[in-house]
Amino acid sequence: MKIAVVGAGSWGTTVAAMLAPKVDTHLWARRSDLAEQINNGTNPDYLPGFALPDELTGTANIEVAVDGADAIVMSVPSHGFRSVLEQAAPAIGSETPILSLSKGIEQASLMRMTEVVSDVLRNHNHSRIGVLTGPNLAREIMAGQPAATVIAMTGHDAAVGLQSVFMGSLFRVYTNPDVVGAESAGALKNVMAIAAGMAEGLGFGLNTVSMLMTRALVEMSRLGVAMGGRPSTFAGLAGMGDLIATCMSSESRNHRVGLGLGQGKTIDEIVSEMNMVAEGVKSTKGILALADRYAIEMPIAEQVGRVLYEDASVPEAIAILMGRSAKPE
Repeated sequence: MKIAVVGAGSWGTTVAAMLAPKVDTHLWARRSDLAEQINNGTNPDYLPGFALPDELTGTANIEVAVDGADAIVMSVPSHGFRSVLEQAAPAIGSETPILSLSKGIEQASLMRMTEVVSDVLRNHNHSRIGVLTGPNLAREIMAGQPAATVIAMTGHDAAVGLQSVFMGSLFRVYTNPDVVGAESAGALKNVMAIAAGMAEGLGFGLNTVSMLMTRALVEMSRLGVAMGGRPSTFAGLAGMGDLIATCMSSESRNHRVGLGLGQGKTIDEIVSEMNMVAEGVKSTKGILALADRYAIEMPIAEQVGRVLYEDASVPEAIAILMGRSAKPE
């Protein structure tokens, strides 16, 4: 069995490293020098200090990576997802299972990544397009810490087949047919992680962060259900689980963005210090547009958007949230 992982960032590399000892795994990197480093057992740009398995094959040729693959894992940020998939498209069979690891929204179209896959690969079997999502911080998993994830895919047989491949002694894999709910939760929680980071950056403690996370889950569920997701999905690993991990961990890129904003840094300063994409910075605008489309109230996301795009201060945003009119929970 051959699996192609497209995108050699921290999470894509981690997934490839988990798979490589079990199946023939090819990891596509945009740069040939990074592909060479992967073949030498390291990814110093995104996972410094971790050794990669000898069985993992790195390549900068996307057709070589995906040709003949029994499954394709897309780990490309949302802003580059479509263009990379278009490059790979000629070598992808219409029945090949495709899993997205990307937790974002395409800004121009407001599509989720599985929708982008269906849009690019018009003749592909849609039931074999899904998402892998959950509380999955790459460095913790590379360090051998127990974790769990969800494969959301409407095609039951394909989902179960992938589950058996990804499952490991320290990595539990669940299946869920709710692609819309699981995928929207992954994109929405990034916005909320920025809010939680802002609160921490201001020096606030667990009361404040817990309040934000709890109300964030309400906002996520409102929009996700309006988009067609199931309420139960937001109470599981793809929703609450991922929200907790992303809001609480310094390993979360979106949390680090919010932390910097709360400490008074500008968004340009924060982004320039990071060599990885924080999806929430780009996706917040799309999330707010979706909230407007579905007429869903999302006050936390609105204030994150004001800080990111309208130069509002973090203390001002918190004050507005705390000053909203009283209502039932």
